[in-house]
Amino acid sequence: MSVALVRNPGDGPVFRYYHVPIEQVVSTDETDGVVTATRFTLDRAGAPPLHTHSREDESWVVLSGRVRFWVGSDSLDKCDVHDAEPGAYIHGPRSVPHTLQPITSTATILQINHPGAIEGYFKGIGPADGRHDAENADLLTEYGVVVLDDPPPA
Repeated sequence: MSVALVRNPGDGPVFRYYHVPIEQVVSTDETDGVVTATRFTLDRAGAPPLHTHSREDESWVVLSGRVRFWVGSDSLDKCDVHDAEPGAYIHGPRSVPHTLQPITSTATILQINHPGAIEGYFKGIGPADGRHDAENADLLTEYGVVVLDDPPPA
């Protein structure tokens, strides 16, 4: 990217990841692969399974709602649990198990991945009526994601 980027909410292109519309705030194409950032509203049923990334660090900023994060172990029962309020910044280094779920009915989140190749996974899943992570095991593996446990119960 050779120029600064200012992208206001709603100005980025939108794609679907399972049943969630995701706004691409900045893409890997725009940052030469350095970062991808997305904005989305997550409901309780859209929580991802507990997982790790081997290739990127992940950060989140809670924009609205409240979000619970499970981190640090290979099962939900053993994870440290942290609740994040609007304005909170959360950082998940690569290889650290994590998942998240709104405590409120929904939460809007800004998600940032360094480097940004994982963007291909999110776009590769495409639209579906709900989460089907087990059906996408090959794609998860291709992007260095390992599922460790089920998502938190909705």
